[in-house]
Amino acid sequence: MSTTTVDANGINRKRLFAGACIALFPTAFSFALVGGILGQLKTEFILTNADIGMIGGAVLWGMALSLIFVAPFLEKIGLRVAATGAFFSHLIGVSLVLSAYFVSGSPSGYWVLFLGAIVMGIGNGLIEATGNPMTAALYPERKTVKLNHFHAFFPGGMVVGALLGFFMSQIGDLGAIDLGHWTVHIAVMYIPIFIYGAMLLPLRFPKTETAEAGVPVKEVLLYTITHPIVLLLIVIKMITLSLELGPMRWIPDVLENAGMHGMLVFAWLTGLMAVLRLFAGPVVERLAPTGMLFCAAILTGTGLILFSIFETGMIKLLFAATVFAFGVAFFFPTMVGLMSERFPKAGSVGIVLMIGAGMGVSGTLQGQMGAVADRYMPEALDEQRTVAILEEVEETFPLYLERAEQASGDLDALAELGYLPADVETVIERNQIALSDYRAEGELNGPLTGNALRALLDSGIPAAAELQAEAGAVLRPADNYGGRMAFRWVAPIALIVAAFFAGMFIYDRKRGGYRAVKLDRGEPGTSGA
Repeated sequence: MSTTTVDANGINRKRLFAGACIALFPTAFSFALVGGILGQLKTEFILTNADIGMIGGAVLWGMALSLIFVAPFLEKIGLRVAATGAFFSHLIGVSLVLSAYFVSGSPSGYWVLFLGAIVMGIGNGLIEATGNPMTAALYPERKTVKLNHFHAFFPGGMVVGALLGFFMSQIGDLGAIDLGHWTVHIAVMYIPIFIYGAMLLPLRFPKTETAEAGVPVKEVLLYTITHPIVLLLIVIKMITLSLELGPMRWIPDVLENAGMHGMLVFAWLTGLMAVLRLFAGPVVERLAPTGMLFCAAILTGTGLILFSIFETGMIKLLFAATVFAFGVAFFFPTMVGLMSERFPKAGSVGIVLMIGAGMGVSGTLQGQMGAVADRYMPEALDEQRTVAILEEVEETFPLYLERAEQASGDLDALAELGYLPADVETVIERNQIALSDYRAEGELNGPLTGNALRALLDSGIPAAAELQAEAGAVLRPADNYGGRMAFRWVAPIALIVAAFFAGMFIYDRKRGGYRAVKLDRGEPGTSGA
C-alpha cells in the first residue's frame, strides 16, 4: 500500500471511499436485477403480487433490522466490524435465495426466498451503517456533496444491473446456461460482493465523528431520541424512502406487463439519478438541502402520477421516468447530509436510525403496493375470457392429470408427456379455488384469479400451450393496470414531505439562510443544533 495515500492515522481515504461505493452495488443489484425477474418468480413459485411485494419488502426489513439494532452499538463496535458483517450477510443471503430453486413450486419456496431476502437486506443495511457515517467522517467539510457522490453508486449500480439483466434476458441460452433465468441474475451479485470485500476488509477504518470528538455514547443516544427535529427527520425519512424504493421495485414489472422494455426505462431512470447525485454540488449551493428536498418531493409525486396515467409509449414513459428521477435522486443522500450537518451530535446513531426506520416502512409499503395492485387487477380483467379459461382448465386438466398418473414410474412415458402429475395438480387446485370463489361471489377475486392464471402459465404442458398464451394475454394488462393504480395511490404522500421541507426552508430564510453546525473535536459533550 502506497504511503502517499495514507494519512497520519493510517487511513487510506480514497480507497475506503471507493470500496464503500462499490459495496453499494449488491444493494443496487438486489433492486435492479430482482425488479426484472418478478414475472419469473411469480410464475415459477406461483406467487401473488402481494407475495412478491412481501419478498421485496423483506430486503428492506432486513436492512431496517440491521440498521436499528446496530445503531446504538456502532460507536462501540466500529465501522470495520459492520463492514465485515455486511460482507458475510451478502454472501449468505444470495446463496439462500439461489437455494430456493430446488423447492420452486412448493409452498416452502416462498419462505426460502423470504429468508434469503432478509439476510441480503441485513448485508445492505450494514453497508449503509458503515458507508454513511464513514463518508461524513472522511469528508467533514463536504458532507452533503460527498454523500450525494457516495449514493450515486446506488442508482449507478442499478443501471449496470438493469442493463445486465436486459442483455442476459435477450441473449437467453448460452450453451447449457440460460442467461435469462432468475438464478443467473441473482448469482451475478457475487461479483461485486467479492470485489468490495477485497477492497475494504484489509483496511484501517476511521472513527465516527462523535467518537473522534469524545462525545459519550449515552449522550449521543439521549440527544437523538429526545430532539424533536431529529425525530421528525426520522419520520420524514420513512416517507421519502418509501416513495423512492417502493415504486422503483415495481416499475420494471409494471412496464413489462404493458409490453415495454421495463428494464430499459428503469436504466434510464437510475442513470439520471446517478448523474444528478454526482453533480449535486451546485444545486446544494443554490437551493440548500431544505430547498432541494422540497423540489424533490413535488417532482416525485408528479412522476408517480405520470406513471399511473401512461400505460404505454416509450417517449411518454421516459418523460415520466425523468420527472420521477429528478425527484427521488436527492432524497436519500441529502436527508443524510442534512441530519449530519444540522444535528452532528446525533452522529452515526441519528444517521443509521433514520435510514433503518425508513427501510422498515418502505418494506411495508412494497407489500401494500402489491396488495393494491391485486385489489385493482380484476377491474382490468376481461371477465368473460378469464372465466372461459378457468372453465376450460376445469374441464381439460383432469384428463392431463389422469395421463400423468398412468405414466408414473415410466420415465420414457413421462418424458414424452413433458410434465409430471404435481404440475397438473397445482393448476387444478389453484383453478378450483378461484372458480369456486367466482361462482360464490359473482365476481373475480384478484389474488385468487392471478394465482390460478400464473399456475397455468407455469405448468409447461405442451398440449395446453394455446390456453397458456390466452392466459398470458388476459393477465398481463390486468397486472399492468393494478401496478399503475398502486403508483397513483402512493403519489399524494409526497405532499406531506413537500410541506415539511417548505417549512424548514422558510424558517432558514428568516434566520439568514441555511447553516451547517460544527461539532468541535476534542470537546466532550459538545452540542449540535
